[in-house]
Amino acid sequence: MLNFCCRFVSVGLICWLTAASIVAAQAVEDAEMAGYLLVPNERVDPAYNGGFSMYVSAWPLLHQYPGNRFQTGLFGTWMHAQYETPRSKEEELYSDIEGGLGWWRDTRFATTTPKFIMGGVARSFSAWANGPGAGKGRDWSRPQGKYGVAQLTPWLLWPPDGLNLKQGTSGELFGYGYLPLPLTEPKNESAGQPVPTGNQSWTLFLNTQNFKGPVAFFTPFFWVRPSLEDPDVAGLFLDTRPSDPNRALQMETQYVPSVQAVDSTGTRFARIAPTRFPIDADGNSLVVHKVTSYKKSALWDNVAAWFAGGQAASSEIDANQAAIHEFPGRGGATWRIYANGVQREDRVPLAWSSFATPFAPTSDTFGYQWDKSLVSIDKESSLATLPEFYRLAERENGKPLWEVVRPEDVPPETKLTDYQFQKPKADASDPYVTPEEADSDWKKPGPVAGPFYAYPGDGSKVTY
Repeated sequence: MLNFCCRFVSVGLICWLTAASIVAAQAVEDAEMAGYLLVPNERVDPAYNGGFSMYVSAWPLLHQYPGNRFQTGLFGTWMHAQYETPRSKEEELYSDIEGGLGWWRDTRFATTTPKFIMGGVARSFSAWANGPGAGKGRDWSRPQGKYGVAQLTPWLLWPPDGLNLKQGTSGELFGYGYLPLPLTEPKNESAGQPVPTGNQSWTLFLNTQNFKGPVAFFTPFFWVRPSLEDPDVAGLFLDTRPSDPNRALQMETQYVPSVQAVDSTGTRFARIAPTRFPIDADGNSLVVHKVTSYKKSALWDNVAAWFAGGQAASSEIDANQAAIHEFPGRGGATWRIYANGVQREDRVPLAWSSFATPFAPTSDTFGYQWDKSLVSIDKESSLATLPEFYRLAERENGKPLWEVVRPEDVPPETKLTDYQFQKPKADASDPYVTPEEADSDWKKPGPVAGPFYAYPGDGSKVTY
């Protein structure tokens, strides 16, 4: 290249321009967007401490799956144990059920369509249970939650990678919730130690187009196991405690791809990967519906009477023992765009309220109305794409803010309008395999039929 520059000025000029464009392209920095969308909902009487249910919209948040760094939930909640008095942070009692729809970094067979996990967290994240056979890590010699869920229904296939939704799901409501049932007996000792185990089996119920009813439950010992090393905290987890009905309702986003660049004046611009929300015929996004809390007697009493020799109980939940959380129509966002390595306190928020307005069309439904001059509405796909381009500006209080700009207002020298978010080349995914040792519980007694095969639509093959 240098020889060409010496001999031919015109070719040298072309080479110089090419080099400049390469430098500009290299100036594009990798970044990300993360944070929470907050959904205020009214409190209910603390007596409704026997679980919850709700309907949430399921949709492909991103235009294309960006690789296993992508981790975000759709709208969901955190169900913690209820205490008569607040517990101190020093007790380190964090434990809850916080699963839902979304994408996670340990998902092996991810698609743009979300999956559902149960998301039970044992004390201080010492273990978690995402479904039957799905726990923390892949080492069966250290289960850490793999045996934390027992399946009830034979009519639903639940791979360890998460419950699959029909590919192409986009805006339909997914109904789910948890209620405690007396499916096991309480114990005074656990694993040979004088640590009690309660008999609350928190059971997942689904309400979908092709399945409705109880699915699986967290085994009470899942919550108790960490207490074997610290008996003083026995009885403080969900095997025994009721649930706190006044839960946070949010959408937690840990990573959406983004890039940044600075123009010749020193102004910084950012672009986020195409991020979408489902829309109705009016162009609004309705994302959460009918958040309900229950008293324990809503189902427990009938099941307990059945197990005691009475009439068989149905899975119908007593609506008279339910309270609906109303939406005031407010909401907030803590989404921030920042380059890799930027400290939390230096991450700059984006101007969410400039294009999104939270609203409650009815008291039991929450959603967003969009500024259609900034948000792209595609009625054919029933999806709205949020603004992709932002400029770092300063608010009246002197604090920075990413404000929305149109593509034509982004200087070409930044190369952001030409940037393509690439779908990474997928590595071969290692299969989930249950223990194969001849003396394991999986081989003794072992199956009496099969193998059978299923193809849940995410590219994987399930053998059972």
